[in-house]
This record gives sequence, structure tokens and C-alpha cells, in this order.
Amino acid sequence: MGIPCPPPCPNPKQPDIPTPAGACDTHFHLFGPTARFPFAPERAYTPPEAPLEALLALHARLGIERGVVIQGNAHGTDNSALLDALKREPRRLRGVTIVKDTVSTTELKRMADAGVRALRFHHMLGAHGFSVLGLKAFAALAPRMADLGLHVQFMMDVSALHEAVPYFTGWHLPIVIDHMGNIDAIHGVNQPGFQLMCKLLAEGKVWVKVSGAYRISKRYPDYPDARPFHEALIRANPQQVVWGTDWPHPRIAEEMPDDGYLLDLFNAWTPDAAMRKKILVENPARLYGFE
Repeated sequence: MGIPCPPPCPNPKQPDIPTPAGACDTHFHLFGPTARFPFAPERAYTPPEAPLEALLALHARLGIERGVVIQGNAHGTDNSALLDALKREPRRLRGVTIVKDTVSTTELKRMADAGVRALRFHHMLGAHGFSVLGLKAFAALAPRMADLGLHVQFMMDVSALHEAVPYFTGWHLPIVIDHMGNIDAIHGVNQPGFQLMCKLLAEGKVWVKVSGAYRISKRYPDYPDARPFHEALIRANPQQVVWGTDWPHPRIAEEMPDDGYLLDLFNAWTPDAAMRKKILVENPARLYGFE
């Protein structure tokens, strides 16, 4: 059944700086309602329900107009809740799914036609659950993904990024890495895995989400040791950086972040308004095909 997760902050603050029109939250999850979309029995965690209606209310409060639904472990490879959200909000939402490497081409095409833009894989040190759908699964699916224009997203600890690089040979669609590489901020930005990710980002070979500051830092609520990572990634290549809330923040055992405050931190760590617009509006529009 997996470990239980606390609920997200029920009353997030409004951002101190107005969010630019067309802003996109490129990383959040939808869970349930379980009466329609039950959780996977073999899940690693059990989150509270986080349906589309709650997500839309959060986005309205934050001033966010677009979003990318990321399939979470709690639903396993059953993407029904995600696909239902894309059907209900086809102009507003895109999706990133998790599938088995035995998925049919017909099903992949159905997802792509519905607004799915990528498949998600895991490459985490000591990971469990559905994280077994990692590099080998990507290699097996890559030819069909390329045919359908589906790019790849990795939940990856970039301490092991060097193991993944050979799998990228011959891949010409975007490669997106979650949460600043899921690195431990306490060791600083000179960690080899983070430096390799910055190099690949600077060369235009990967995209990175400057999301999940609270996943790399334990210093709630300001996560000051995560800021140098955020800034280093933007310096490396601001054209291929995007942002997301990671709502409803599954598998967080410490203090639950306030999504409005997370956006305040993004704004403070990205003080130039034109750069904020690039990361919040222009980059995700290119990556996910928003009109």
C-alpha cells in the first residue's frame, strides 16, 4: 500500500509578484478521485486525493494558465486520471505518462493524440516501485517514441547521470530532467553529476526543471542552499529551463511547502522579469506545444 503522504498546504498564499500571462506549471500530479481512478496496489506511497478541480483552484490562485500533468507512482502505469484531465482541459493541459515497455503502439498514439508529449522514466539510486521502468525501458521504447514525437523525461539522481548518457546516443528529441537533478544541495554545486548536467544543458542536450527545491534542500521554508543550483542552471542555458510546483508534493515527510511561497522563491531567485517570462511562458510553450 505504500507510505501515507500528508496533504498539500490548504490555503497557499498569492504570489507577491503577478504571474505573467500564459505561465505554465510544468510539473504536478493528479491523484484520484479514487472512486473513479483507484491507486495501484503496488504503489510506493499513498497520497491524499488531488483531483483536477483542486489543481485548477491552485492555479487560479497562483495566476497560472497552463499545466503539464506528470503521472505519479500512486497510479502506476494506469494513466486514466491523467488522460481524463487532458480530455476535460485540452487547451490548458498537456501530459507526461509512465508506461510499461510492452505498451502497444496503438495506445501510445492514443496518448499522443490526447495531448501527451513525453514518457517518464526513473533512474534513481536505490529506487523502488515503478522506478524499475528506467533506462532499459527507455531504450526499448525509444524508436516508437521518436516516431510519435514523444520526448523523454527522467526522474533521475544526477549522481548517476553518467550511466544514462550512453542511452542518449542517437536520440534527437528533448531530454527533460526533473527537480534540478534530485541532487543533495548540502554538497554544493561542484558535485560531478550536477556539473555534468550543467554541461549537457549548456550544450543544448537536456532540459531541466527548476522545481522541487524542497527535494534537494532540508532548509524549510527558504531552501537557501538550493538557490545556487537554480542560478547555475539558468546561467548554463536559460532557453531550456522550465519550472513547476510538484503539487501536491508526494513523499514529503517534513514541512509541507506553500505553493505560493515556492513561486515567490522562483521570482526572487530569477529577478529579471524577461527571464521569468522565458522560463514560465516561452520555454514551456515550445517544449509542450502550447498555442
